[in-house]
Amino acid sequence: MKLLVVGGAGYIGSHFVRVALDAGHEIIVADNLTTGHAASVDPRAQFQQLDILDQSATEQLLKAQGIEAVVHFAAFSLVGESMTHPLKYFQNNTAGMISLLEAMQKSAVKKLIFSSTAAVYGIPETTPITEDMPAHPINPYGASKLQMEQIMSWAHQIHGIRGVALRYFNVAGGWPDGRLGEDHRPETHLVPNVLAVPLGKSPAVKLYGDDYDTPDGTCIRDYVHPIDLAHAHLLALSHLEKHDAFDIFNLGSSTGFSVKQIIQAAEKVVGQPIPTEVQPRRPGDPAILVADSSRARQTLDWQPAYDDVEQIIQTAWAWHRSHPDGYPD
Repeated sequence: MKLLVVGGAGYIGSHFVRVALDAGHEIIVADNLTTGHAASVDPRAQFQQLDILDQSATEQLLKAQGIEAVVHFAAFSLVGESMTHPLKYFQNNTAGMISLLEAMQKSAVKKLIFSSTAAVYGIPETTPITEDMPAHPINPYGASKLQMEQIMSWAHQIHGIRGVALRYFNVAGGWPDGRLGEDHRPETHLVPNVLAVPLGKSPAVKLYGDDYDTPDGTCIRDYVHPIDLAHAHLLALSHLEKHDAFDIFNLGSSTGFSVKQIIQAAEKVVGQPIPTEVQPRRPGDPAILVADSSRARQTLDWQPAYDDVEQIIQTAWAWHRSHPDGYPD
């Protein structure tokens, strides 16, 4: 299949591109490089620097390339930044989705896989979280992603654009040989910040609260590898080949690990102690967030290969050790 991957120069998008190429798909990557890295794009893929807010350019690309489906990773994703620059998130994320769908409608491209987020749920009343639980985002990032899902649903009902929204939980890890990995600037995710300590880039890992109602007092999250996410996207594409639908699936390990457990696992991987520094709790951090991903496992036949947190951290360590300063661009 000939796929347009928007945001394909980002962390998860670059892993999807490589997995999709290995599976025999033809890939065109479109990325405005605001947060992505050209060096992460597989050389087997075509690359075009493009912003999906430029609807005419997107439409021209879809028509010229004969695109059969779009995979969407082109959203801003920093919760903290969204709280200080909310309009930036609604402009890039929500308006970007509208622009993309308009271009798809005019180009008769009828399949879209969307990289969504567990942030749409906000603070859930119970865990593990199923797709049927109410969506009550507590920040503009989560709100913009929920809006994007709702717009996709209406585009399916009215314009017949089939869609799947994949709600990720915590993503961690990299390509096993260290060629691809996580390079956010600034970095807000736990695993890279833990590994920054043995790399000598940080004196200690900040623990934002150690008095939660959990066994060791730190927050519990589940973690999913970007390669497993990439395979879920391919399975979602196959799903849309058979079903005229808009569907939503959670993607997570369904196993929770506390912040302290992640640090302990990282200590085993790097072979040295990693000091910590307790900080006040961050507003809005739930004690436990764990996905119920049984719908994806049953409906898509999704079977994550990286279900061991030490294995996930080993792949992240391979990336950070070989690219201590991130991508060259």
